[in-house]
Amino acid sequence: MPKTLVLAEKPSVARELARVLGCSSKAPGSFSGGNYIVTWALGHLVTLADPEAYDKKYQQWRAEDLPMLPQKLKLVVIGQTSKQFRAVSSLLARADVGDIVIATDAGREGELVARWILQKANCKKPLRRLWISSQTDKAIREGFAKLRPGREFDTLCQSAVARAEADWLVGLNVTRALTCKHNASLAAGRVQTPTLAMLVQREEEILHFRPKEYYTVRLLLDGCHAVYRDAKGSSSFFDRTAAEAVLAAVRGQSAVVSELRKNYRQQPPPPAYDLTELQRDANRRFGMSAKQTLAAMQSLYEIHKAVTYPRTDSRYIPADVVPSLPERLRAVNQGVYQAAATALLKKKPLSTRFLVNDSKVTDHHAIIPTEQSPSFAKLTQEEGRIYDLVVRRFLAVLSEPHGYDELQVTLRAGKHEFFAKGRSIREPGWKALYSALGSDEDEDKSEEEEQTLPQFTQGLRAVPKDVQLHTGKTRPPARYTEATLLTAMEFPGAQVTDAALQNMLKTAGGLGTPATRADIIEKLLDSFCMERRGKELHPTAKGKQLIEIVPPDLKSAALTAKWEQTLQGIAQGKESPAKFNEEMRRYAAALVADVKNSDAVFRHDNITREACPDCGKYLLDVAGKKGRMLICQDRECGYRRSLSVATNARCPDCHKKLELRGEGEKRMFTCICGFRERLSDFEKRRETVGANKRDVQQYLQKQATPAGGNALAEQLAKWKENNE
Repeated sequence: MPKTLVLAEKPSVARELARVLGCSSKAPGSFSGGNYIVTWALGHLVTLADPEAYDKKYQQWRAEDLPMLPQKLKLVVIGQTSKQFRAVSSLLARADVGDIVIATDAGREGELVARWILQKANCKKPLRRLWISSQTDKAIREGFAKLRPGREFDTLCQSAVARAEADWLVGLNVTRALTCKHNASLAAGRVQTPTLAMLVQREEEILHFRPKEYYTVRLLLDGCHAVYRDAKGSSSFFDRTAAEAVLAAVRGQSAVVSELRKNYRQQPPPPAYDLTELQRDANRRFGMSAKQTLAAMQSLYEIHKAVTYPRTDSRYIPADVVPSLPERLRAVNQGVYQAAATALLKKKPLSTRFLVNDSKVTDHHAIIPTEQSPSFAKLTQEEGRIYDLVVRRFLAVLSEPHGYDELQVTLRAGKHEFFAKGRSIREPGWKALYSALGSDEDEDKSEEEEQTLPQFTQGLRAVPKDVQLHTGKTRPPARYTEATLLTAMEFPGAQVTDAALQNMLKTAGGLGTPATRADIIEKLLDSFCMERRGKELHPTAKGKQLIEIVPPDLKSAALTAKWEQTLQGIAQGKESPAKFNEEMRRYAAALVADVKNSDAVFRHDNITREACPDCGKYLLDVAGKKGRMLICQDRECGYRRSLSVATNARCPDCHKKLELRGEGEKRMFTCICGFRERLSDFEKRRETVGANKRDVQQYLQKQATPAGGNALAEQLAKWKENNE
C-alpha cells in the first residue's frame, strides 16, 4: 500500500506529528509507522544561489559587472544542512511513497521552505497541505482529517518565490553597488533601509529640537488641584507675563464650582495579541527584544504546545474557534489565573464580542492559549513571561469592560476658569487581571485624571490653599525603543504623504511582516547601522551616512507598500508573477545606475589609528550587540577583535552590569562607577562566596531546551520516560 510522506519544517514538529500519527520506528532523518513517513527540514534546506553560481566574474565585487540579472534564478542546497536534504530527497524518491503532505509552518515562508525542497528534489508526486494554528494533539488530528489539496496553495508559493527573487535582484545589486562605490561594507534593502531611515529622521528631529519654556497656573484645593484653561481649552502659557497676570488676578479669590459633570464610562478590553503587539508589550514590560520574544513564542508553540501559531497579524478569532474556548480556559485554570478562569467558565454564554470577528482573520487567528497546559517548571524565564502575557490578555478579552465614573469639575475664580478631572472605579472588569503586573494600559492619562477628587457639589465655594505658577519645558520626540519601532514599522504611513500610498501601506500591513520584523532589527544591529543604549535605539554614524547615500526610493515605506500589494495579488491569483519579476529587473538596473552616477561620499568617522594585523588598514571602533569591537574597514579582510563584552555580572559597589575588557589573563571587569577587578580575582571571589539562589536559577534556565531543540536534552527526556 502506498505511503504518505509528511514534510515538517523542524525536527521538534516532526517528532510531535510522528507521535500523533503513530510513527514509532526511527530511521536517519525520518520516523515511520503505518501508512506514514514523517521527515523534516531545518528551516530552509534550499535557497537562491549566490551570484558567483551564474558567472565566476561575480566572485569579485566590481562595479563594472553590475547589475547582475540572470535570466532564471537557480536553487542550491544549503551546505550546512545538505545531509538532511539528501535524506529528505531520498525519501521523496522512494517507490512506495505515493503522495506528500506539506506540514511546514502555515504561511508564505513555510510554503516556500517545502516547495523549494520539492522543486530541487524534482518531486512531482501529488501534494496535500496541513494547515493548522496550534501543535496540540487535537489540532494535529483535526488537521490531518481536513487535509487540503496542494494546488490551493500554488499562488501562495508563487507569491513567496516572487518576494524572494525580488529581494535577491534589488538587495544584492544595490548592496554590491554601494559597497563597490564607497569601498565600505554597506547593505540596503526594501524593508531595512526605510526602517533605518525612521531612526535617522527621529535623531535629526531630536538634534534640531529647541526646548521652549511654558507655564501653567494651578489652584491648590483640599486634596486636589485645578488647572487654568483659556477659552480655547489650552492650559499652557508660553508668555510668562500673561501667566503671571492670571496668577495675580486669582490670588486671594475664592473658587466656586460652576459646573459639575459625572459620566459613567466603560473601557473595553484590548484585543487579543498578534505577534507585533506581543513583541511591543514584552519590550515595554520586560525589555525583551523582538527576536527574544519570537524565539520564546516559537518554543511555546512547538515544544510546549501552549499557544497558537505565533507569526500572525490578526487580533481576532473566527466563530468556528469559539466552541474550543471553554477547553482553553480549563487549560489555564490554575495558579494566578484560576480565579479569573473559573469565573469565566461559569458564565453562560461566554462573552466573545471583543474577540470574535471573522472579517478580520486572515491565514491565522490571534495568539491565544491552546487546550494544553504547559509544565511551568519546564518554562524558561522568558517563556514564562510571554505565556503570562498571552494568558492574561486572553482572559482579559473575554472579561467585562472596565467601568468607572469620570468626574469633571469647573471652578470659577474671579473671571478665570479652572478645571479638575478624575475618576472613581465602579467595576474593575478586565483591568483586575493586570493589577499584579502594575497596569500600564493608561500611560497617556493626564495628571488631572490621576487625581482622586473630593466630594464637590454645584455652587460649592472653596478657598484655595494657594495659587502656584508651574514652569515646564517642551520635550523632544522620544528615541525609538524596539517596542515603538515595531509600531512604526507596522504603521509607517507618516513616511508617505500620498493618501493612496498610505492606504496601500495599511492594506499591506506596514514594513515587513510580523515574522520578519525582529530579523530586520537584528540585521541593522549586526551591520552596525544602529546600536542599543539601554532600551533606546540610536542610529550610528554609519547608519546616518547610509541613509544619505542610498537611492531615495529605498528610503520610503511606499516601495514596500507597492511590493506587498502586488505580492498579495499574486497570492490571490490576481497578479502575474512574471510581470512583477520583469519590473523588479528593470528597477534593480535603475537603482544600480543611480548609485554609480551619484556624487555622494562615505567617510568612516569611527576610524582608529590601530592597523589591522592582517591587511594593514586602519581598524574601525564599532558598538556590537554584545559590546565594543574593532573591525577592519576592508570588507574582504573581515578581521575583528573584541574590546569589551557586556555581562550580567553586577558591580559590588553600584550594582550596575559590568563590562569585561582585555584578552587572556589580562581580562578585567570594569564599571562606569570606577570599579575594576581582574577576571581571575572575580572568579576566586565567586568561589569563596558561593552561588546564591538567583545564580542557581539562572544556571538552570540556561540548561532548558532552546527553541530549536537540544539533542542531548531530548535523549535524556526519552531515557527518563522509559525508566519511570
